[in-house]
Amino acid sequence: MGSVPAFLLRHTVTIEPCEGEGPFGAEYGDPVVVRCFVDDRLQKVLNNEGEEIVARTVIYMPLDTTCPVGSRVTVNDRQALVIAALRRDGGGLPTPDHLEVALQ
Repeated sequence: MGSVPAFLLRHTVTIEPCEGEGPFGAEYGDPVVVRCFVDDRLQKVLNNEGEEIVARTVIYMPLDTTCPVGSRVTVNDRQALVIAALRRDGGGLPTPDHLEVALQ
């Protein structure tokens, strides 16, 4: 199967990838518009420190998308930070490979 079929990517978001910390806080890369599937729902997720937190929105996008934890995402006219980014790669199995991103 490979990647998520294009007909399922019904939404668009704008991603400003987190590039690290600077002297004035987080620094972001240039904004990129990405086709995706947006699922607005409350869901418990684990962050990088293993803490359980609640995500307000989960986004499914192509696996090659750059969207690390801490990135800013504009979705449905609101900005949110990425709290978890999970690669869902079937390793050659017939699965829909994708990047699953949870937002605050």
